[in-house]
Order: sequence, then structure tokens, then C-alpha cells
Amino acid sequence: MQIRTSLLYNIAYDRLDKCVSLCKKRQLEWMGKSMEQIRLNKYLSQQGICSRREADRRIEAGEVTVDGRIATMGEKITGKEQICYCGKPVKGPDGKTFPEPVLLVVYKPCGVVCTASHKDRAPNVVDMVGYSTRIYPVGRLDKDSEGLLLMTNQGDLANKIIHAGNLHEKEYLVTVDRPFTKDFIRNMGQGVELKDLGERTRPCTVEPWGERTFRIVLTQGLNRQIRRMCETLGFSVVSLKRVRIMNIGLGKLKPGDYRTATPEELNLLWESLKQDKSKSGTKDLL
Repeated sequence: MQIRTSLLYNIAYDRLDKCVSLCKKRQLEWMGKSMEQIRLNKYLSQQGICSRREADRRIEAGEVTVDGRIATMGEKITGKEQICYCGKPVKGPDGKTFPEPVLLVVYKPCGVVCTASHKDRAPNVVDMVGYSTRIYPVGRLDKDSEGLLLMTNQGDLANKIIHAGNLHEKEYLVTVDRPFTKDFIRNMGQGVELKDLGERTRPCTVEPWGERTFRIVLTQGLNRQIRRMCETLGFSVVSLKRVRIMNIGLGKLKPGDYRTATPEELNLLWESLKQDKSKSGTKDLL
């Protein structure tokens, strides 16, 4: 009788122990699911630290840490961790340090690079502007090119503008090394097969502005796209100047100058970005 009672007691205890363990496991699973997580690159972007692309570059270079350890690509966080970006702590939502939105219209001269890094010996656009708030370029413009560059401290705004799928217009004035023909203008507009990239450029608007200068409006941003297109057709680019991004133009700015985007420009920009949202059906990140 005592043996049977002891056996039943042990069975009941084991079942109770398993039940408690299962409850604890389910509780932990529920807590994990209920705690909203976000990708680290998106978090840094939302905090106005940098764009998602720049965040990925920094993470890959081992320059971002989470709770003292080096972050990994694609990592998700809750925002309650201690995050350091290039050796400096990043204050989260609890720190109440959201920066005032900034959008600058900059005339980048030739010879200036679009980066905040000092690894390149050439001057960089961040140092050139010397703005009081931490800002970074929206997209890129080749070192040998000049013209309009937008700079902001709003990572999601930058991501929306440069996202290839949104087909945002960028306008350039380009001068090549010799007079071109109507066939050149037609071929550029129809799209050019870039064998080194394994991709054909999208059809675009191209208009002659002289014997060797033409205007081109792109809706994509392949690496050194215009230069590659011209080289494929047997021409070399002598000068390349970006004069417009979406509704924002270079205007009368001179090389090295910058200005703040006007309220009218911002309103039109927001309207265009809202249209992108309605077309794609995605959640507005701005």
C-alpha cells in the first residue's frame, strides 16, 4: 500500500512539474511575441543616426554594438538595449532625443565625396557643409560629378526617396567628349544594355541641349549609370551635373553652397511620397 501511494505521489509530482514547466515556457513565448522587435538598421534610421544602407555598412564593419557585443547583419532589437554607433551611445525613445527634421539642398562640387568617412583622402560633403546637426546624404553623387545632393537626419525619409521601386525622377545635364547624333539620343532614351552589370537601363527622357550636351531624366540609380551608358555607346562623359531630384531643383546655388528646403518643396515632396504609399499599399514609415 505504501509503495503504491508513493508511486502515485511520484507520478502526480512529475505531472505537476511538467505542467509548471510548460506554463513557464508558454509564458516566455508569449512575452517574446508580445515584445515588439525591429531590425537594427531600421531602428538607427528612425533615430536619425543614418540611412539603412549606411547602418548596414557600419554593422558589417563591426562599428555597431548591442549591449557591448558586436551587432550582426539582420539583427532585431526591442529598443531597450544599449546600442553604440561608431563608439557613441545611441539614445532610444526613452531618451527623448528625437532630432528636429532637417532637409538640406546642397550643391556638391566635383572632387567631394558623398560620405562621412575620412578613409578617402578627398574632402567629404558632411565636413564641407559643417551643419550643426548630424546629417548624411540622400543617395550618392560620384566624386567626379557635381550638382544637387539632398542631406537629412531622417533615415526613413532618405530611404523613401532613394528606393528604386518608387521610380523617382532625377535630372542631369551631361556633356560628352564629342558631338553626338540623333541615334545616340534615341538609343539613350530607349535603354542601354550594360553588360558589366548584366542589366538594361529603363527607358528615360533624353533631350539635346547643344552639340555635346544633353538633358536626361532617370528613374533608377545604377552605379555610375550615365557614364556607363555613354561608354557603351562609344562616348566619354566630360561633365555631369545633377539639377533636380523629384520636385526639388538646384536653382541658383553655387558649388559648395546649401539651403534649407522650402515649405512648398517639402509639401510637394510629402504628397509624392504619400502617393508612393498608396500605390504600393505599404505602411507609411514617415
